[in-house]
Amino acid sequence: MTGPHPAVAAVRHAVRGALSGLAPGSLVLVACSGGADSLALAGATAFVAPREGLRAGGLTVDHGLQDGSARRAAEVAATMRALGLDPAESAAVRVGTEGGPEAAARSARYTALDRAAERLGAAAVLLGHTRDDQAETVLLGLARGSGGRSLAGMPPHSGRYLRPLLRLSRAQVHTACAEMGLSAWGDPHNADPAYARSRVRHNVLPLLESELGPGIAEALARTADLLRDDADALDAWIEEVEGRVRDRSGPGVTLDAAALAELPRAVRTRLLRRAAIAAGAPAGALFAVHVAELDRLVADWRGQAHVDLPGGVRGWRREGRIGLGAGTGAEDGAPDRTRADAGG
Repeated sequence: MTGPHPAVAAVRHAVRGALSGLAPGSLVLVACSGGADSLALAGATAFVAPREGLRAGGLTVDHGLQDGSARRAAEVAATMRALGLDPAESAAVRVGTEGGPEAAARSARYTALDRAAERLGAAAVLLGHTRDDQAETVLLGLARGSGGRSLAGMPPHSGRYLRPLLRLSRAQVHTACAEMGLSAWGDPHNADPAYARSRVRHNVLPLLESELGPGIAEALARTADLLRDDADALDAWIEEVEGRVRDRSGPGVTLDAAALAELPRAVRTRLLRRAAIAAGAPAGALFAVHVAELDRLVADWRGQAHVDLPGGVRGWRREGRIGLGAGTGAEDGAPDRTRADAGG
């Protein structure tokens, strides 16, 4: 008796490893778009989860961005049910505009996944990102100048989210999908050159492979793993110093400019980014250029006006403090005279 195709076995093995730490009887949800990656993940999870003493369900998100999306979502839910996933649901979302179309769709999708996981009591949500997706993420982060955390790409696990397929190539996962007898849907957005990720996928990565040789996606994913270790170490440092830099006694987000100035820039800018997000700036729209302007309030203080950030958030300096909050005029008032504490 022959075993499963090697690609199917690889996907199942990856899923088994990702689920190994979950308590028996836990529910895991597969986020399934109907594409080959997530369908292969759904099929493998439906096979592996019961054998590991786990329950497996699925959720597909209807972004409402294309004609027939509701019908397609219903078909994906039916496919998941046929695989044995229970519950298998679809959720319709309204996609906003904050941060651009890709970021807005991603935000709406994760909100729907979070709500479903909380409502159903799911211990984990599985995402179908592959090694090629990781390489694209690294290149996009590099192009945007978003810093080390962005270049670290997507983590294998983050909170309830697990990405079992990050070490497998897209071709390998697509082969697994076909060998499972699953019919995948090709999202036209994935081939639309209006989207940066699509251009990276169809133009940039193939060009790099052609000019530099094969293995570029694997090398970029490996680089992300190395940078993630560095970023995790810096984040641990931040956890240690945040208490003496941030003032939590009053409303809003307030930081001590002098204490910030004493920190290495790599730590300081991460603290400023974290503070901006805590004040309401959307993480997906907060880029390195925004954080650099905030950092100038600390390290290059010349009495400049406030800094405008995504999400209607402003950063300002006053009386030796860096404040962040809604742009409502709270930053107006007497100018900061304590320039020496930033070397200004």
